[in-house]
Amino acid sequence: MPTRTSQEMPKKAAASSGKANALQRPLQPSKALAAVVGPEPLPWGEVVSKVWDYIKSHNLQNPENRREILADDKLKSVFGKDKVTMFEMNKHLSRHLT
Repeated sequence: MPTRTSQEMPKKAAASSGKANALQRPLQPSKALAAVVGPEPLPWGEVVSKVWDYIKSHNLQNPENRREILADDKLKSVFGKDKVTMFEMNKHLSRHLT
């Protein structure tokens, strides 16, 4: 059975149609979240990254259980409670992005 060269292989459709996918689309943070990440619209990944930067720079991870985030006043207004796990965080963030 003959093998095909790369020139003979059928071309695949372009993966990107020029539109941003859901993770790349800029989202507007609420006033509470803007206090942490800034007021500019940001893609989801950048929002999460900025929140983690804030958590680390303010030493808000529980030292006994690093998966827990101990909210300060700014994060308390985003999370709605004193502490959340890193797995819950995205659920709370999504409520503050439009």
